[in-house]
Amino acid sequence: MSETLRVPTMAQMMAEGKTPEVLFWVGCAGSFDDRAKKITKAFVKLLNKAEVDFAVLGTEESCTGDPAKRAGNEFLFQMQAMTNIEVMNAYEIKKVVTTCPHCFNTIKNEYPGLGGNYEVMHHTQFLKSLLNEGRLTVAGGTYKGKKITFHDPCYLGRANGIYEAPRELLQKLEVELVEMKRCKSRGLCCGAGGAQMFKEPEPGTKDINIERTEEALETKPEIIAAGCPFCNTMMTDGVKNAEKEDSVQVMDVAEMIANAQDL
Repeated sequence: MSETLRVPTMAQMMAEGKTPEVLFWVGCAGSFDDRAKKITKAFVKLLNKAEVDFAVLGTEESCTGDPAKRAGNEFLFQMQAMTNIEVMNAYEIKKVVTTCPHCFNTIKNEYPGLGGNYEVMHHTQFLKSLLNEGRLTVAGGTYKGKKITFHDPCYLGRANGIYEAPRELLQKLEVELVEMKRCKSRGLCCGAGGAQMFKEPEPGTKDINIERTEEALETKPEIIAAGCPFCNTMMTDGVKNAEKEDSVQVMDVAEMIANAQDL
């Protein structure tokens, strides 16, 4: 795609006297992890295609504080959160969308107690709303009829009860959606949450991400769909461990929609 990505910052918008429809919270993974950057780009392509008036904070965005809080450092979490809330409130931000369920959960459920009150949406919810409003169309394209299984991120599913938005998007791609034995409210963690992503696992008989990937592979999928950059990493490692990377891909729902659009 030759078209360049349009990613305005809040500072640029403010300088022009404009207020965007939504703030896209990129998150640490989406900003710095090479694999997750592809998810960020795919989502931005879809925002551009749907002509969504959005902005990012750019260098003014800092970690939400989720890993610090989950690891037990409440003081560091509150410092990080307060810094972000001050920036967002200064820009009078009302609506936030993010591709990371960890950022989504923290900003939605933990920032209000510190003075940060926003309408927060996960990118699968936001993309679904764009579809419902007719601002975005989705066709099966290359994914039509392909066997897909969806892994529920903990902070999207059990923590916030969002199960249908990602699945409805996948159905729009005309895929054959096959559920794992443990899915939705009974889904199993990929092993990354609670700051576990950043440390080696404790000794045991099997790593959680291996267990979860084995459950996904039991459905004989061509693609394991995810809605979280952490889950994506853990499931990708699991697929590599099973030596299936040639036959099974791990992809974010936004990437699949962008690919189907040939963006």
